Amino acid sequence: MSAIRVQDADAVRTITFDRPEKRNAFDEAMLAEIHDAIVDAGRTDAVRVVVLTGDERAFSTGADLREYASFDALGARASNLRSWMRTLGAIEALEKPVIAAVRGAAVAGGTETILACDLVVAAQDAMLGLAEMRVGVMPGAGAVTRLTRWVGRALAKEILMTGDPITGAEAHRIGLVNRVVPAERVLDEAQALAALLASRSPLALAAVKRAVNIGGEMTLDQGMAYTLQEFALLFDSHDQAEGMNAFLEKRPPRFLGR
Repeated sequence: MSAIRVQDADAVRTITFDRPEKRNAFDEAMLAEIHDAIVDAGRTDAVRVVVLTGDERAFSTGADLREYASFDALGARASNLRSWMRTLGAIEALEKPVIAAVRGAAVAGGTETILACDLVVAAQDAMLGLAEMRVGVMPGAGAVTRLTRWVGRALAKEILMTGDPITGAEAHRIGLVNRVVPAERVLDEAQALAALLASRSPLALAAVKRAVNIGGEMTLDQGMAYTLQEFALLFDSHDQAEGMNAFLEKRPPRFLGR
């Protein structure tokens, strides 16, 4: 039985975590399903944006600890490499925007997943945080690095070391969330944002994602050079000609992603 639901509509793929009896905790099988749905989205031209979501109670409460309780050091490392890091890496590497639509609990691996996404829409009362410290470990799928790059060292250390949750409203204040709305509006807001992005050039969206994720980690001069290259390559595309001609002709553009 699948632990996710996948729906494609109007150029948007919505991947819904569907393990409510476990508050959408991820086991290796579920992570493999998410990975495959993300990779398939990259291969499907009709999909231009991906939305990840859970249910009203939980986006995800992270790893299913039944799989971790008996691990030794080598087992924990091997498990994270083949499941968590592989799946979150696929989200980050996807050349299409990924939006997290967050309601309820999004702690531990739930927040790990959010940090691999591009944009986050959260409920005001959603609960985010990296609670691994409470069970004697630390995040092991990239959150330490990703969180530091999102919010800076001081805030990252506080969140990681205390293990205390923060609300969606607080996450918005510190720059971890793009938009915060009442819980009943989260999916609508995320889908509206996805529809807006789906109307943009897929090539330009992919270039921006690479320029931020890759160029943003370079020195200033290297990042500027990398961004200039991404910018210049877009001028060999149909979408660039279509976008500029449509603007001059005062009509909506028809971007084809080529």
